[in-house]
Amino acid sequence: MPYLFTSESVSEGHPDKVADQISDALIDNFLAHDRNSKVACETLVTTGQVVLAGEVKSEAYLDVQTIAREVINGIGYTKGEYMFNGDSCGVISAIHEQSSDINQGVDRKSGESFEEKANAQGAGDQGMMFGYATNETENYMPLALDLAHSILRELSAIRREGTEIKYLRPDAKSQVTIEYSDDHKPQRIDAIVVSTQHDDFAEDEEMLAKIRKDIIEILMPRVIAQQKPEIQALFNDQIKYHINPTGKFVIGGPHGDTGLTGRKIIVDTYGGKGAHGGGAFSGKDPSKVDRSAAYATRHIAKNLVAAGVADEVLVQVSYAIGVAEPCGLFINTYGTSKVGVNDGELAKKVQELFDLRPYAIEHNLKLRNPIYQETAAYGHMGRDYYVGSKTFNKGQKNEITLDNLEFFTWEKLDRVEDIKKAFNL
Repeated sequence: MPYLFTSESVSEGHPDKVADQISDALIDNFLAHDRNSKVACETLVTTGQVVLAGEVKSEAYLDVQTIAREVINGIGYTKGEYMFNGDSCGVISAIHEQSSDINQGVDRKSGESFEEKANAQGAGDQGMMFGYATNETENYMPLALDLAHSILRELSAIRREGTEIKYLRPDAKSQVTIEYSDDHKPQRIDAIVVSTQHDDFAEDEEMLAKIRKDIIEILMPRVIAQQKPEIQALFNDQIKYHINPTGKFVIGGPHGDTGLTGRKIIVDTYGGKGAHGGGAFSGKDPSKVDRSAAYATRHIAKNLVAAGVADEVLVQVSYAIGVAEPCGLFINTYGTSKVGVNDGELAKKVQELFDLRPYAIEHNLKLRNPIYQETAAYGHMGRDYYVGSKTFNKGQKNEITLDNLEFFTWEKLDRVEDIKKAFNL
């Protein structure tokens, strides 16, 4: 029997995502000036106020207030009427030194060889992390989440252009419901929800009618035009659109709802498909396996699906704090395996192909680079790998520009041939 599946996304102006972006901007600045920094930074945002708290071990000293304000202004909170403005909000820092009890399991003295370093660096915490991939989209992501992200990225582009829809404010959410067949193939889009913050520009009824018309007739055609023909075919005249269903949405952002780092972990990953170990990503340096191992398992899952091992793959890895070798590796192909071995045997083969010790993950995926603010909105997975540069402390005496930074390395399909060879594909 056909069934419905739903995923949601939130914009970069959503209060939780504002918090994530500030936390990851701090990570990037610490890593830019001291690549060995150990950081766990949480952010709270509310009406006119930012609170930073966390633990840091670093040789770098940062002007955290300036960094937070630059992020907020970059998102678009630049007007006093938003009741949250990068130039005028208060920024309180309660960041302190990392516990030596925690650090001793991560930073152990070692030799200079790769193996010595990999065996010396233990996991920053216990826990389990998941990676997932499916062949239902070109980027190996669940379709509902991919479309929900696309809607909000395009809404943000329209807001920044300021020509077609001029009343948009930074906060927004989207949701997409897709009907699947018995054999788990997308058949049609059943419902789309878009809630966008906006200026108070007319009487309520007229204003809401204008917003609905603009979302359906301006935003959605731009989103649909970006899709492959097979995805465009899923859009139809029967889609149920819920546009700002509660009514006007003038009060939003951190003034409308307090934001915290790490509260959008399903938006950050797979939209409810696969599984999630519960650990957030933003605000954590890559020694924290909550982040690095989640990226590593996504890398494994995506390369397995791209190699043709299975149509859908879930990878779980687990760790003990201070221990380098994983406690276990689990793989579920949901009955779609094409290589003639069970999932347990598949997991053993994957353990031979991929080194999941924390230092090896950091090294192989180049995670000690300042690449994290870019991950903090519109999902950490399913993004495009690229090489670019970043400048820190622009215009100041200690300005630094780093070139040839690799972003979203966990999305590279660089192990496909190795996997095909291992499974005779």
